[in-house]
Amino acid sequence: MAPSNGNTLSVDLCVIGAGSGGLSVAAAAAAFGQRVVLIEKGKMGGDCLNYGCVPSKALIAAGHRAHIMRTSGPFGIAPVVPQINAKAVHDHVHSVIGAIAPNDSVERFEGLGVKLIQAAGRFVDKSTVAAGDYRITARRFVIATGSSPLVPPIPGLAETPHFTNETIFDNAEPIGHLIVVGGGPIGMEMAQAHMRLGSRVTVLEGARALAKDDPEMTEVLLDQLRKEGLDIREGARVQRVEGGKGAIRVTVGEGNATETVEGTHILIATGRRPNISDLGLEAAGIAYERSGIKVSPGLVTSNPKVFAIGDVTGGLQFTHVANYHAGIVIRRALFRLGATADTSIVPWVTYTDPELAHVGLSEEQARKTHGKISVLRWPYHENDRAQAERAVHGHVKVVVGKGGRILGTTIVGAHAGELIQMWSLAISQKMKVKAMTGYISPYPTLSEVNKRAAIKYFSAAPGNPWVRKVIGILAKLG
Repeated sequence: MAPSNGNTLSVDLCVIGAGSGGLSVAAAAAAFGQRVVLIEKGKMGGDCLNYGCVPSKALIAAGHRAHIMRTSGPFGIAPVVPQINAKAVHDHVHSVIGAIAPNDSVERFEGLGVKLIQAAGRFVDKSTVAAGDYRITARRFVIATGSSPLVPPIPGLAETPHFTNETIFDNAEPIGHLIVVGGGPIGMEMAQAHMRLGSRVTVLEGARALAKDDPEMTEVLLDQLRKEGLDIREGARVQRVEGGKGAIRVTVGEGNATETVEGTHILIATGRRPNISDLGLEAAGIAYERSGIKVSPGLVTSNPKVFAIGDVTGGLQFTHVANYHAGIVIRRALFRLGATADTSIVPWVTYTDPELAHVGLSEEQARKTHGKISVLRWPYHENDRAQAERAVHGHVKVVVGKGGRILGTTIVGAHAGELIQMWSLAISQKMKVKAMTGYISPYPTLSEVNKRAAIKYFSAAPGNPWVRKVIGILAKLG
């Protein structure tokens, strides 16, 4: 794609940010024959590939293998204490990143016909972006710059060596005692993984751990994590951090009621902040807040030529949301369709063991918006496959509204992230609970818990006097 005027490029679509969302938009637009420029100042693949989803799940997988070795006794297999090689675990994590990286590489996208500019992108006016030696004008722009770890202004933290999710996967040394500040999904996943890989771990959460999820379900998960050995302290407000490499001290509490937690390393997992600085948003006439760029339901900014997708919009910060947003932008920008984002159908999963998965409304939300509801539950311990695998902790919880419409589902238990997908489909298609009883589930599988929960909606039917009367009449007819 040659510059049309010196170092000026005139294209159909300019995407700023080569994370999951930006890559999806660029690849799809190029496939439809659009002239596309993709700007990325950092690593291709963004946070998900390099610092988030991929390395964290690889680390969790390593921890899971170690846990299996320690807990094989109930299966008649002598348990052993695994010998953890921190450098080898580090290499495993980065080999997984390396295996996936070609899908997001510069070479692949240039092969698709996308013009890659590896530099920072910045709006200079409402229809022009400067990046490196180029100025890009486009019919449409997409901001997909993602988010970064939010490091709170805790006294002493800036002077104390600490990990974030962008640096902890570079560690190749054993961690004696990891202090995790933040009890959200990232904090809890990393805490359990490191504990299983031989570290002592303390989680400090200023409010309630996993606060965005159903308290009934998080209680099941937190109880299991504590039984496994994780020290989770809720309501633990961090006042100060101090120390050096291998000797970290965290002061927790309020007023005179404080205590000191000592460890060897500290991980800050207190949330994310949108990457909106240095984008020239003011020059482009793009409105934003501290939480992110303001967008319409169709993901259009206050500048009608510019879309914003994914974490940078300040909403649900998941890779699958960025990809969902990418699809909406393609439909709007290329086909002029009136597609809009629907956050009510977005699922999320915390990849601890057991997993915690959710989609739709929580019980509390459903009661506020729909009034009378039904709550259906089915426990894992009533599932034969769960018994065979000794994965009996957890249950399915389904919230059903008027007429049997499925409003929301939360699952805590083994493979909850896989089991939630059926409910995600049902909610996205506005299905009723009856549909979840009409399919045949293979035996024995964990997915039977979904069907059994749905069947409970009709469990009162055998005792209904009208139903019994109808059956009686039909019986008399021969």
